[in-house]
Amino acid sequence: MIIAHSGFCQKKNIILLFADDAGYHDFGFQGSKTFQTPNLDKLSLEGVICNQAYTTAAVCGPSRAGLLTGKYQQRFGFEENNVPGYMSLSSRDIGDEMGLPLNQKTIADYLADLGYKSIVLGKWHMGNADKYHPLKRGFDEFYGFRGGARSFYALSEQEANEKPENRLEKGFGNFQETDEYLTDALSREACSFMERNQNTPFFMYVSFNAVHSPLQAGPEDLLKIKGLTGKRKILAAMTLAMDRACGQILEKLKALGLEEDTLVVFANDNGGPVGTETSNYPLSGAKSNHLEGGIRVPCIIKLPGVIKAGTAYNNSISMLDMLPTFINFAGGKAKGIEDIDGVDLIPYLSGETNATPHEALFWKKENRGVVQQGEWKMMRFPDRPAELYNIKDDIGEHFNLAYKYPDRVKEMFKVLWSWEVQLERPMFMLKRLYEENAMQRMDEYRNPTTD
Repeated sequence: MIIAHSGFCQKKNIILLFADDAGYHDFGFQGSKTFQTPNLDKLSLEGVICNQAYTTAAVCGPSRAGLLTGKYQQRFGFEENNVPGYMSLSSRDIGDEMGLPLNQKTIADYLADLGYKSIVLGKWHMGNADKYHPLKRGFDEFYGFRGGARSFYALSEQEANEKPENRLEKGFGNFQETDEYLTDALSREACSFMERNQNTPFFMYVSFNAVHSPLQAGPEDLLKIKGLTGKRKILAAMTLAMDRACGQILEKLKALGLEEDTLVVFANDNGGPVGTETSNYPLSGAKSNHLEGGIRVPCIIKLPGVIKAGTAYNNSISMLDMLPTFINFAGGKAKGIEDIDGVDLIPYLSGETNATPHEALFWKKENRGVVQQGEWKMMRFPDRPAELYNIKDDIGEHFNLAYKYPDRVKEMFKVLWSWEVQLERPMFMLKRLYEENAMQRMDEYRNPTTD
C-alpha cells in the first residue's frame, strides 16, 4: 500500500493522453507544416516539450507494460507483443492467455490506494482473457477494447466473431458497438467520466487507437486536409480527429474548473511505422527497430504553477517515469517501491534540480540490445558488429562511430550486460515471424519524409 503525504490534495487529477503509432514529426508542435494539431500545439505552449522522451520498446505491447508498471518490462519477461501468433514459453498458451503478469501492479493499483478513481479509454493490449481485464488491474472503469488494434467504425458480426478481443466494451462484459467514429466516442466518454468524478481525484488513461492502422478517417476530416494524398492524407485526417478529441477533453477539464490542479501528459507508445507512411523526421528508423525513430516519441507535460509554460526539456526521460511521477503528484511515495526503474520527473522539469533523470536507458528484444548514456548510444546485434552513435551531434544516426571509439563500445557493452543479468526469461515467443525482416527495414528507413 502507498502511504499518502500529509499534504495530499483531493483535487489533484492526472490525465495521460496516449497516441498509438504516431510519427515523431506528424504534429505541428514537432515541426509539421501539413498535419494540423492546433489543440496539442496549444498544450505544448502551456507546458514543456520533452525533446528526448523514450518508450521502453519499439512495439506497443511491451512499451505499455513498461508504462503501466514503471519497470522495464523485461524484468517480468514481457519482451514481445502479446498477440495471436505468439506463444507463451511457459505454458504454450496462445494469444488470449498471454498478458501483463498478475503479480505486477499498475499505475491504477497504486493510485487506488490514494483514493483515486481511474479509467482506461480505448486500447488495452495487456491481455485479452478476463483475468487481465482493466477492472481487475486497478481501474474502476473501462471503455474500449482489449486487443491491440481495431476498426474506427462499428465491427460487423463477422469481425466481432473473428477477433472478439476487438469488440467495444463498456465496463466488464458489456459489448456494444457505437455509430460514432471511435476517436470521437473516446473523447465523449472521457468528458463524461470527468463530469461524474469532478469532486474526486481521478486518473484518465486515454489510450487512443489513433493513428494505428487500419487507416480510416471521417469524411469531414478528410475534406479539411489539403496538399496531401493517399495514406498521408488519411493519416493527417486521423491525427486531426485525435487532436480534436484531446482539445475536447482539455476544454472540459477547464470548464469544470479543474485545469489548475491537473497534471496532463501527451505522449506516444512507439515510433511511427513504415506501412502507414508516418514521418519520424529527423530521426532514422521506425516502429519495430531501435533506431531513434522506433523509440523516441513526442511528449508534452503540463502542470500549471510548477512547470514553466512554453519551455523545452532536453535530457532523456522515459515512459517508465510516468508511474513514480503520478504517484508522488498524487501525494504518495514512489521511492522504495521494489524494482521501479522510473523517476519522479517534476523536480527535473520544474528546475528544482539540474541533475539528469537517468544515467542510462536500456532496450532489449531477443538478442538485440541497446544502451544510451547521455549523448552516446550503443546498439548490439546478433548478426553484425555493434554500432555507436552520438545522438546529440547526429540525431539521424547516420555516422557509426564504433570503429573510432572501440573502448567506449566495450564499456557500454559491460553496462548493457550488467542490466541484462537482472532480467527474466522472455515469456512469449514468435510463432508467426512477421517481424523477421525488421533489421532490413531499419537500414532502409534512413530518409523519412518531412511532409
